[in-house]
Amino acid sequence: MAAEASVALMHRITNVRLPAPLPGDGDQRYVVCLDSQGLICRIEAMGTEDQQADETWNGHWLSPRGVDLQINGGLGLAFPELTAADLPRLEELLDLLWRDGVEAIAPTLVTCGIAPLRQALAVLRQARQQHRPGRCWLLGAHLEGPFLAEGRRGAHPREHLARPSLEALAERIDGFETEVALVTLAPELEGAAAVIQRLRELGISVALGHSAATAEQASAGFDQGVGMLTHAFNAMPGLHHRAPGPLGEACRRGGIALGLIADGVHVHSTMAVLLQRLAPKQTVLVSDALAPYGLADGEHRWDERVLLVENGTCRLEDGTLAGVTLPQLEGVKRLARWSDAPSAAIWSATVAPRQVISSASETHAKDSIDALMGRTLTELLRWRHTDGDLHWACAA
Repeated sequence: MAAEASVALMHRITNVRLPAPLPGDGDQRYVVCLDSQGLICRIEAMGTEDQQADETWNGHWLSPRGVDLQINGGLGLAFPELTAADLPRLEELLDLLWRDGVEAIAPTLVTCGIAPLRQALAVLRQARQQHRPGRCWLLGAHLEGPFLAEGRRGAHPREHLARPSLEALAERIDGFETEVALVTLAPELEGAAAVIQRLRELGISVALGHSAATAEQASAGFDQGVGMLTHAFNAMPGLHHRAPGPLGEACRRGGIALGLIADGVHVHSTMAVLLQRLAPKQTVLVSDALAPYGLADGEHRWDERVLLVENGTCRLEDGTLAGVTLPQLEGVKRLARWSDAPSAAIWSATVAPRQVISSASETHAKDSIDALMGRTLTELLRWRHTDGDLHWACAA
């Protein structure tokens, strides 16, 4: 009788699709069951007997919110410049991110001085302790640098680059090891192998980025534990038929996450679609949003430099591409429009990032069902595809 009462209390939603990276997988329809507390307790393939239910979604997708592994700030805050006085505005930014459909971020600290870096890590630790439901929460930080190839440094300040060494690593993260989730470095640099080994021992994920690595050097880095490319195509050798570079090696090997900025400027839309088709299970959408995210276009400050923002694209005064101010889920909508593969685009921003940082147990998930179980609809997103465009809203 107890089991029957439990079933009677369930709310059932039918004709739901779940995001998936492979063509055709996203066409399967599901029944989603919620228990008396409104938590998803069962998801199963829809059968002919499931045509009648409490509610039908007409083939709309259900997904978790986005997880952004590369975001540099917002509302005028640059994460490497954080001080304790910035905590209220940081909380405002986390509220904005939640409204923009993002559940969690790895706050990205670009190459900067040691003292500001450690101060920022301390502020982020304090903010993490003040988390509340209904607000985007902070994963460990993503340190983008300072162990980068000078010739591929992009907008990273030359004066703060460093040669990889265990001593240089300790100077920056000693005492903050649990506050760091991901480090981007150039694995071909002398001393990088020892740093990669130490980071993996600490449970910190490692990405290749701002690197001049050949395919062979990238392969050695992958063997050592590098598991991601930071903004694929950008600040690294490109794909060439006689020189496949890090991206070609990552696609050949499989299992390496490919961070992609889908704004149409960092990577041409055709190349973004080709990457998704070549490595659908590896594509991970990131925003690479900078401090002016959430603010109007125009002239903004970035450390001691001027940042020019136009149509969501950020450049330094010399024209160097620096980032964007577009929300992560805008990249989903653009990639879906270019590729006509909405399911895969949704998956790449909402499920795929959860597979990258295994130490973040709160977000780790093997697939869409795993990422949805035990959640309420208020935490999730509902997507519909109309006239070639994706639209999302809170699933509740």
